Amino acid sequence: MTTLVLPEKCLAEAGAYFEACGTRGFEGTAMIKDGTAGPSLVIPDQQPWRSPAGHVSVEVTRAGQLQLASSLGPDELYVARIHSHPGLAFHSPADDTNPVLAHEGALSIVVPFFGLGLRRGLDACAVLRRDRIGWQDLPPGPQRDRWIRTAPGTAR
Repeated sequence: MTTLVLPEKCLAEAGAYFEACGTRGFEGTAMIKDGTAGPSLVIPDQQPWRSPAGHVSVEVTRAGQLQLASSLGPDELYVARIHSHPGLAFHSPADDTNPVLAHEGALSIVVPFFGLGLRRGLDACAVLRRDRIGWQDLPPGPQRDRWIRTAPGTAR
């Protein structure tokens, strides 16, 4: 996989969606696909839930799964999952075992504080890259920039 260059609009859409979910006290999730037209965001139908202990999560519904499947064109691939957490940005055990993206080179972006963290850009987020061993943290800086960065002023 080459460097994923995300249009600012893609991150703005994700941030707005996550913040809307956060106002109700829930996480949100989306996928980033890439193809000949460049990266774009796909927000599937999802159902938030709260455990008896008060933990929040989100599950993509069956309709959302079908939406994700039908949203891919012949030359497109989901290259990243982006989702929000209620607090700090980190890859939880549930994130580690989530089968949404399992191919080498896939990226996982975790946005802190119900999406509010995305207002500060990718540097405020946890970004991980999947390799043969599993998910590897990409701290902000040159190592992360090798795999993902934002294109200022880009719009789709």
